[in-house]
Amino acid sequence: MKTIFKKEFTVTHRILHWSLGLLMPVLFITGFLRMQWMGRKPIVAVIEQDAPGVMTKEQTMAIVNDILNPMWQWHEYAAYIIVFVFLMRIAYILLKGTSFPNPFIGKQSIKERLQGMTYILFYLFVAIAAITGFYLKWGDGDLKEPMETVHKLAIYWFPIFILLHITGIVIAELTGKKGITSKMIGGD
Repeated sequence: MKTIFKKEFTVTHRILHWSLGLLMPVLFITGFLRMQWMGRKPIVAVIEQDAPGVMTKEQTMAIVNDILNPMWQWHEYAAYIIVFVFLMRIAYILLKGTSFPNPFIGKQSIKERLQGMTYILFYLFVAIAAITGFYLKWGDGDLKEPMETVHKLAIYWFPIFILLHITGIVIAELTGKKGITSKMIGGD
């Protein structure tokens, strides 16, 4: 793998970047809603509170599933697409060289090492979320519960990464990399 820090944003690089950038919020929002307000327990509680004793448990769960399934399909479709885009991004990095500083080579500033490590952690966390998500969809056995716990941790790391990414963009725009945002949108 090449270890150069590329500063150009090709069309392919930008498409992959913005595809990830648009799909990640879909996964985050649908996952967050499923864990919070739109989860099975809150919906069941509302039905039981507003219509006590009117329906059987099976009828209630059928309604809950009918409510949740469309949202959950969005989550799953976005997950399939993001895994494809993520794998394309990894292939692109391996073929064209890294598009972020390699934090493991010397003669770099702390800022560049932190930037590189943030991207490595991002890619690692996306891979973990994908693996655990696919296990939850198709796996079974004793690992189901720990995999779900790990998968749900994305609800915390995703906003942290977004804040770090935006902070990095602001710092870059205010320091030596003015115009990096417009280059990521319109190219070099």
